[in-house]
Amino acid sequence: MRSSRAPFIGITADLSDGQRHGNKLPAEPTSFSPRRYSQAIEAAGGLSVILPPTRFGAAPREFVNRLDGLLISGGDFDIHPRFYGEKPIERLGNMKPDRTEFELELTGMALQRDLPVLGICGGAQAINVALGGSLYQDIATQIQDAAEHQQSSKKETGGHQIQIQPGTQLQKIVKQQTLEVNTTHHQAVNRLGKGLVVNAIAEDGLIEGIESSRHSFVLGLQWHPEVLAAKNLYQRRIFSFFIDVCKRLRRGA
Repeated sequence: MRSSRAPFIGITADLSDGQRHGNKLPAEPTSFSPRRYSQAIEAAGGLSVILPPTRFGAAPREFVNRLDGLLISGGDFDIHPRFYGEKPIERLGNMKPDRTEFELELTGMALQRDLPVLGICGGAQAINVALGGSLYQDIATQIQDAAEHQQSSKKETGGHQIQIQPGTQLQKIVKQQTLEVNTTHHQAVNRLGKGLVVNAIAEDGLIEGIESSRHSFVLGLQWHPEVLAAKNLYQRRIFSFFIDVCKRLRRGA
């Protein structure tokens, strides 16, 4: 008999360094998650569980065994290039290796179990790295004639247009050829990880979305659909489809 309960979706938490930055963060190390991730999940019919980065060795496997889906969130930090076999360049930003190590291990175990995975912004980059891919460490430095990918306007507004690749899972979800998306990143997918295909590109040719050809549902998006979802049908479709897949693939359902 199919379970009727809402699927449990793990959302990876960000980390603060414990230093006070104005009034934004408490003056102690803190795990936190912007509310719009959980709001988008819950609006689509899921229940969110925040996953703090932890050094407890069995934690990633235990989390994956208890979840119906995984959302790898974004954050204001860069993935250290040692995770994809490169040395840092000068324009590399702030890094959080503890979070990255946790997310890469968590992602790897989720992929082994074929757990549905949605990666947003840095989460899309984490999926690519977990599957053996690499990143542009700094778009402006490493890509000639690249467009601006760090919009000055609020994230609730579009920053540029992307082209959805025909025949991809993303195209089937949003049912559009183009989308206006926000953009707040200075890194991007470079070499694709194993089994990944490009599902969206920016006007300058930069990869804006990836998905797996080897898993039931692995979707990485370079923009922030959770910020746009409240007022944008096409962004809401992404979360609705994700939750529907989690329900269908739920173990024991």
